[in-house]
Amino acid sequence: MNRKSVSIQREYNIVKSNELIQKARFNLSVQEQKIVLYLISKIKPTDKQFQVYKFRITEFCKVCGIEYESGKNYKNVRDSIDNLADKKAWILLDNGKTSRVSWINKAWIAGNEQNGRLEIRLDEDLLPYLIELHNNFTQYGLKYILSMKSQYSIRLYELLKSYQNLNNIIFEIDKLKQLLMCENYKRFPDFKRKVIDIAMREINKLTDITIEFTPIKSGKRFAQINFAIKNNKKY
Repeated sequence: MNRKSVSIQREYNIVKSNELIQKARFNLSVQEQKIVLYLISKIKPTDKQFQVYKFRITEFCKVCGIEYESGKNYKNVRDSIDNLADKKAWILLDNGKTSRVSWINKAWIAGNEQNGRLEIRLDEDLLPYLIELHNNFTQYGLKYILSMKSQYSIRLYELLKSYQNLNNIIFEIDKLKQLLMCENYKRFPDFKRKVIDIAMREINKLTDITIEFTPIKSGKRFAQINFAIKNNKKY
């Protein structure tokens, strides 16, 4: 795979419905998220159904900037595919019900550590959120999330990107923890240090937006966070 092909793929866009971004809860590792977003970036505007997306593991590693050590990364990617097949997203619907959605419908792995190939089809449950979107969607460049190290950075970036037209958005802290699936950080200082601070640094350094946040107290406890969202002039 030559450099030109890598550069072209990094320029692909990800298009998601805001419903999937703003109302979904899921817990995916950094690599699992990058695999899903890499697949989504391959969807064409003219697609009516999901295709079987075929690529080499070396191709995925090069596009995502992962150092390719054949044995280690071959196993890591295989493990991530296995995990994705078992993981779900929970999406809050307008009727108050929660829909449980799979990520992958089918995956085929062929070859060995030197020339391993993947064939993956996204699950049809995702069709309304990724195919033939005409309004209420968010688009961003795949390249912005490729160098991120924190799973929360990717998730918070696309969440705030979906609200960029508002310039700022206030979240209830408990609600934000639910969306990011990090309710294990009970204390606000831990949540701020381990999740928000790291995500803000990566978003401001790597993406087309910059963010700042202000915690808001209710009585003695921090109850809300106000995010200010601006265009990153660097991009």
